[in-house]
Amino acid sequence: MDIQQTEFPGLVIITPRVFSDDRGFFKETFQQERYQQAGIPGPFVQDNHSRSSAGILRGLHFQIQRPQAKLVFAVEGEILDVCVDLRKNSPTFGKSISVLLSAENHKQLFVPAGFAHGFYVLSPRADFMYKCTDYYFPEHERTLLWNDPALEIEWPLSDEPILSEKDRKGLPLSECEIFESL
Repeated sequence: MDIQQTEFPGLVIITPRVFSDDRGFFKETFQQERYQQAGIPGPFVQDNHSRSSAGILRGLHFQIQRPQAKLVFAVEGEILDVCVDLRKNSPTFGKSISVLLSAENHKQLFVPAGFAHGFYVLSPRADFMYKCTDYYFPEHERTLLWNDPALEIEWPLSDEPILSEKDRKGLPLSECEIFESL
């Protein structure tokens, strides 16, 4: 696998080795020892799978207590994955990164604890998988406002995105809880 470091401490782009022939392809989506050797900590305790249609924007979500690191990838379709660093002591605090994840490019993104995370669906349909290092606790979940101008996220929107009520009510970075000690 190829590991691409980013300017965000701990956030890496992974391109697994893909074995293709006229029958299709095979790839490992996770192998604990290999990923740990690449600096991707575990253990992962929960796997999630979401399906969304074109134009849906999910996020930007995080858990203020019991924060989750995530290993994310698309198994069908194409998404723009977006992460915002909410770690107060990080050199990239308040900055965002966007990565195109698709079934075709096979890329994965490891998102360390302390980031808000979301995605926008670019294809007619997308299936998105993510492994988490902690369980989901709705009472600790927070939402950062997806279109806060302070974040300078360039969403590739042709129309208004389709949002949940929770995502419409996200808070701007200036009002949002952040991670003081991660």
